[in-house]
Amino acid sequence: MKLNEIRNNPGAHKRKDKLGRGSSSGLGKTSGRGVKGAKARTGNQVHGFEGGQMPLHMRMPKRGFNNIFAKDFSEVNLGRLQRAIDEKRLDASAKITEEVLRKSGLAHKSRDGIRLLAKGEIKTKIDIEVAGASAAAKEAVEKAGGSLTTTFTKKVYANKKGEPGKRQKRRAEAAEKRAARKA
Repeated sequence: MKLNEIRNNPGAHKRKDKLGRGSSSGLGKTSGRGVKGAKARTGNQVHGFEGGQMPLHMRMPKRGFNNIFAKDFSEVNLGRLQRAIDEKRLDASAKITEEVLRKSGLAHKSRDGIRLLAKGEIKTKIDIEVAGASAAAKEAVEKAGGSLTTTFTKKVYANKKGEPGKRQKRRAEAAEKRAARKA
């Protein structure tokens, strides 16, 4: 092999077509873009356009709902909690807080804290403090002789004077009426 014989492997380098170089090139005048319209213009793409037919993204039904106000809890089940205590990753004699649960690897980051759920069973007496818990989880912890404290409270939106707004007042009144009816 000599220096003048060095070249790319066949097909390794594809030359770009030179556009607009006269009619004899086959890509002169409109440069292969046809005549007028959005696709003939520069910097223009018609995403999802299907030639006037109803596009696929519009034919498909809309399903579901993404609540932007939903609370973001990390969930921990009683069964996993018991397993962590059995494996000595958690100390059942000390108070179990959200920070302790994160350090032991049972929960990950969440905006609004950790919620305890009742899947599995707990046999150990524990003192636990989390943002929230299901009624069944609370019952199971108390049945095992432990105690559960919840720290999460709903944010009450106030008006400029610092009082609850009209909607909060109406909801509070409705809750009182329901409680009065039940009693």
